[in-house]
Amino acid sequence: MSTISPVASAELNAEAAKHDLVFLDSPMSGGITGAHAGTLTFMVGGEAEQYEHAKQVLAGMGKNFFHCGKAGSGEIAKLVNNLILGINMIAASEGLAIGEKLGMDPKVLCQICEVSTSRSWVMDTYNPRPGNKEASPASRNYEGGFQVGLIKKDLALALEAAQHGDANTEFTEKAIDYYRDLEKKGFGQRDFGFVFQYIFKNKKL
Repeated sequence: MSTISPVASAELNAEAAKHDLVFLDSPMSGGITGAHAGTLTFMVGGEAEQYEHAKQVLAGMGKNFFHCGKAGSGEIAKLVNNLILGINMIAASEGLAIGEKLGMDPKVLCQICEVSTSRSWVMDTYNPRPGNKEASPASRNYEGGFQVGLIKKDLALALEAAQHGDANTEFTEKAIDYYRDLEKKGFGQRDFGFVFQYIFKNKKL
């Protein structure tokens, strides 16, 4: 269930088969709240028959299940998801910071964005501005969420994987710099929504 390299997952799958074992990459999404509620989303790579068997176990932890294809494809889906998430968090933080600095009430701005075309999970559930969403780690001093160090790790894995597909990664490269800098400043264990503070304070933490 770890988020690791798709190439490594495929190699582990092949090595397991040599010993009559089954290895499936089955990373999940949904965060701490999804884990507690048993509503995680699982992205599984491997043979279809093996996936159907494993789903019986995963059903105790999740709600949504996807067979992504061959071994390693579950990791591809997870890395793409977290790539979008990491960039989206920075975009949302920048927009919210601009609005607040220009005098907009942050809660009203949040309410507008979560029902408008900028709506996203980052905006309506995991909002990075303290006080906008009670259940968000931002309202708990950025504790108990998805750590800066982890999103940085996943973006690095996405960049590595992208090299195998000759894909453009311009925004990912810019985004990872934000999280790398936060980690260097000692904030690697804070929830990655802490990037809002980094942006709001003009990188002067």
